[in-house]
Amino acid sequence: MNINIQTVHFDADQKLLDFVHKKLDKLVTFHDRITKVEVFLKMESMAHAIKDKVVEIKIHIPKQDCFVKATAKTFQTSFDRAFDSITNQLKKKKQRLAA
Repeated sequence: MNINIQTVHFDADQKLLDFVHKKLDKLVTFHDRITKVEVFLKMESMAHAIKDKVVEIKIHIPKQDCFVKATAKTFQTSFDRAFDSITNQLKKKKQRLAA
């Protein structure tokens, strides 16, 4: 599984990157055919004030992709929300394959 983390208009600290990698390593337990994971970390700004942290996760699986976007006041919270949503999508896709 290839993991690509991109930060938009800022540099993420190592603690945040380690947090994201640690969580993403668990994705294999939900679906075993994941080829690539892309994570985008963005700061949503309004009128020169940074408002929210946005996390987008895109997972590539042969013949299908999953995408989720979450927004919160911190990157950890928005990543947790996005991760929960993407794991639910993966579980549903795997159940459909098994049926």
